[in-house]
Amino acid sequence: MTQRLDYSSIAPDGMKALGDLHNLVARSGLRYGVLNLVYLRASQINGFAYCIDMHTRDLIKSGMSHEKLALLPVWREAAELFSEQERAALAWCETVTNVSQTGIPDHEYDAVKSHFSDKEVVNLTMAIGLINAYNRLGVGFRSTPEAVKAMSVS
Repeated sequence: MTQRLDYSSIAPDGMKALGDLHNLVARSGLRYGVLNLVYLRASQINGFAYCIDMHTRDLIKSGMSHEKLALLPVWREAAELFSEQERAALAWCETVTNVSQTGIPDHEYDAVKSHFSDKEVVNLTMAIGLINAYNRLGVGFRSTPEAVKAMSVS
């Protein structure tokens, strides 16, 4: 896969704005594992290899089990591996990421609200919007995953 263009160097102000939002969400008090599971799940839905590679590596470094990562795409079937809060965040992630199909139903909102404060729901939703923006830039302009770059060097 060949990168179409380097959007980071073409639009540095836009990338800085996304980076600022990333920093805000990272400091919001949401758990690191929850945020990164959401980032990984949205990237799986969107088919963005670069972020799938990056967030998988980050979660492994943080100590998340390989089993949990492997079963993330089918987390509902493997629900016992995920906390109630993680399941609520993943369901919210899926419905927000697929908004054109889901319309974000009330039962999904009620579920996420039962595990997160109002501020946390807003921050979680900003995180989901952020990863979806990164995914659309990366898929659209063909960002190469680090694992692929590493193979090219060998």
